[in-house]
Amino acid sequence: MMPSLPCRIPRLTAAVRRIAALLGAALVIAGCAATTGGGAPTAPVLIFGEQHDQPDQQRQAAAEIAALASRGELAAVVLEMADAGRSTRGLPLDATPAQAREALGWAGWPWDAYEGIVMTAVRAGVPVLGGNLPRPRMRSVMGDAGWDSRIGDAPRERLVEAVRTGHCNLLPASQEPGMVRIQIARDASMARTVADALQAAPAGARVVLHTGAQHASRDRGVPLHLPPGTASWVVMFGDAADGLVADERRPAAVVPTGDPCKGLEERLRRPQAPAG
Repeated sequence: MMPSLPCRIPRLTAAVRRIAALLGAALVIAGCAATTGGGAPTAPVLIFGEQHDQPDQQRQAAAEIAALASRGELAAVVLEMADAGRSTRGLPLDATPAQAREALGWAGWPWDAYEGIVMTAVRAGVPVLGGNLPRPRMRSVMGDAGWDSRIGDAPRERLVEAVRTGHCNLLPASQEPGMVRIQIARDASMARTVADALQAAPAGARVVLHTGAQHASRDRGVPLHLPPGTASWVVMFGDAADGLVADERRPAAVVPTGDPCKGLEERLRRPQAPAG
């Protein structure tokens, strides 16, 4: 196991103190408490793998970002939730959430869930970088069999199963290869964004990636695409019953959600509107 940083409440800079208006001082304390018994190690890349519908996981990531920024240890935050090439670079510390959303080209993800992560970094003067594969590239990726060999057979089979179960075993088999290729290409895009940010980072500074747990998993996701020798630390939440591979598991409050398969079945059963 990699060495961990001491858990302490840092003296906040003036910029980071302003984060309290958004997050509350308790989140900084909670973020420190969350590292007890494992800790945020000194790896230059820290990856948070979340469940997208669990607010406590997003709050914990925001608190960790606040703590790293307050110590001057944070170079950039990379998000799955914005496309590669989008960035908050150049925004002032007092930029509005609307300005941050515009800079990131925010679309399709609930802003309320990720505002804390984005604005914590912006208030600290740390750039937030989109890492996801841009949507216009997805169609070409789906038909490009070259992506099938970008990872080994075993990780690819894990992604096939994840795509299958993630679509409640309702996805036609003919569509599975294209969906897996998109997943691999998205992982590669995020890894490339992280690597570029790390190359430009000052010595000792770290890059945080916040993404879904499948993308974060060591046995199938972004870590497989990082440049050789790039040290990373993967944090997920809850126990390991999900079968995903992380370096650290942190407890988090769970918000009950409905059955996503029921909703998907209902949508697939709806008759399609006639063309024209």
